[in-house]
Amino acid sequence: MSSRPSRTPRFEVSVTAEGVRSPVAPARLAALAEAVLRAERVPRARISIALLTAPAMARLNRTHLGHRGATDVITFALGDDGAGVLTGDIYICPEVARRQALEWGVGIREELARLVVHGCLHACGWDHPVDAAREQSAMWRRQERLLARWWTAVSAPA
Repeated sequence: MSSRPSRTPRFEVSVTAEGVRSPVAPARLAALAEAVLRAERVPRARISIALLTAPAMARLNRTHLGHRGATDVITFALGDDGAGVLTGDIYICPEVARRQALEWGVGIREELARLVVHGCLHACGWDHPVDAAREQSAMWRRQERLLARWWTAVSAPA
């Protein structure tokens, strides 16, 4: 009897939401992250997504980026872990996402999905300007294409 060597899963995506209510199930957010990683042709990845309260996000923003207040998403792209696995930590604040969704006239689910895509693209090495040109950047266009593809896939009749 031969035994097959165990293989590391292609993607390990964890989503935590301690103390935060999310209108999107963690499993759905993880599936979206995996879809982005596949689209970016990432061979193997370990990504954590944490949904934070506004005060927790504000602390993270100040401590690591030197900015005041809560922001929508912060990504720590940790790169290759030495074993060929892309690693990254993504922090999302649903409260800020909710405000942005209202401001931009989109649903909160769509905005949370956008932030997952955005964070994953940063983890994959994409970047964008921090000024108004951000929405014209190649990263933003890629983000919106991936988001549209995801919505089409999840909205298709079974």
